Amino acid sequence: MDSIISVIGTYVSWDLKSLLLFAAVFIITADYIKNRQPAGYPPGPRGLPIMGNLFTIDQNRAHESMTQLAERYGNVYSLRMGQERMVVLNGFDILKEALVTQGDSLADRPDLPLQIDRAHRLGVIASSGNLWKQQRRFALSTLRQFGFGKKSLESVVLDEFTYCAKNIRSYKGKPFDPHLILNNAVSNIICSLVFGHRFEYSEEKFIKMMQLFDKGFQIEGSIWGQIYNAFPVLMRRLPGPHQSVGQMWNEVKDFIRVELNEHKKTWDPSETRDYIDCYLSEIQMNKGQDDNTFDEENLVICVLDLFVAGSETTSTTLRWTNMVYVIFHFVCFIYHYSNCQGVIVIPNLTSVLFDKKEWETPHTFNPNHFLNEECKFVKRAAFLPFSLGKRVCLGENLAKMELFLFFTSFMQHFTFSMPAGVKPDMDYRFGLTLTPKNYEICVTPPI
Repeated sequence: MDSIISVIGTYVSWDLKSLLLFAAVFIITADYIKNRQPAGYPPGPRGLPIMGNLFTIDQNRAHESMTQLAERYGNVYSLRMGQERMVVLNGFDILKEALVTQGDSLADRPDLPLQIDRAHRLGVIASSGNLWKQQRRFALSTLRQFGFGKKSLESVVLDEFTYCAKNIRSYKGKPFDPHLILNNAVSNIICSLVFGHRFEYSEEKFIKMMQLFDKGFQIEGSIWGQIYNAFPVLMRRLPGPHQSVGQMWNEVKDFIRVELNEHKKTWDPSETRDYIDCYLSEIQMNKGQDDNTFDEENLVICVLDLFVAGSETTSTTLRWTNMVYVIFHFVCFIYHYSNCQGVIVIPNLTSVLFDKKEWETPHTFNPNHFLNEECKFVKRAAFLPFSLGKRVCLGENLAKMELFLFFTSFMQHFTFSMPAGVKPDMDYRFGLTLTPKNYEICVTPPI
């Protein structure tokens, strides 16, 4: 009897091994057939079965990894993250060709799962086509109405600096982390434009919203976010930090809805106070139109997008000497390569902002990069911190104003130093922006 059971056990065990082996071979073969590169497709590093190049890129220094790969595979090369094909563009001439000359082909957004979960293809960041055109056009015209790119907005920025400076002075020269204070200051300027009022830095609901933004950006840009985008069906069922992102953004949207409901109680179409009031008027005006894209859910996502685009990037720059971010686009034809229909394109801004062909000392602070022989300011074409083309940063003018006024005001009112015995750490934390690792600083009156 024992011998019979042993024989059966051996057969079942062998059969299970065979089944697993067959399944593995089948999956790898199917993956190879599905993802093999067609003729005329950009070259790139060989990826692993199923995973692709997910681990080819150092997810903690993705922008540097992509720039280094260009040295081996050329300024236009391909990657595969899970089942998503991507083409990476490097160098100023190629980015200009793609984003400006072929701008119409590159205006749409890819369906990145985390982005879809957050915005549902609404708003001004994750949307495409007619919806994006309408929302972006409205956002630009409305924000200009409230001072975007005009001198009248300077008073709002300088008023917020006054609150920021008061908060900084409360530390009386003792070491503190400026992260939250700077986030609060920059975000309050967006609040003034969107909500018509600012928040006190000590308000718990405001502090919580800033913390949710910070954590959400960090997770979305991490390896967890990249794996989620590559394998959304699987990752939705596995534990990890990515599981909390959806709830974080839902809490932020609930915060915005509270402000929206308060506006609706006192809204007067004849007297618009801020962005939300203007949007409510637009909803009413466009009711019944076939191509109408204006509704309250789109309003909530648009407000969220304005905070995403207008607060985190600027506050990070104030904490950091520079920053680089990547914008995803679709493409149909890429710089003389064919068979690129429907792939995600990554314009690698790092390859331009640190290009030795464009900058004499790309990794060293050098004012001469922006001065001519007469010591007058010159903007180089390769200086693209806000990208270029149809998807150029919506808040470029506001960001420039904020950075100039905050920087100069800080220099006029304070002296900055590291705590005794502490050296500056120039390493960073990779996410949707490159943020410095948390640090403390001492701020005293000017010498």
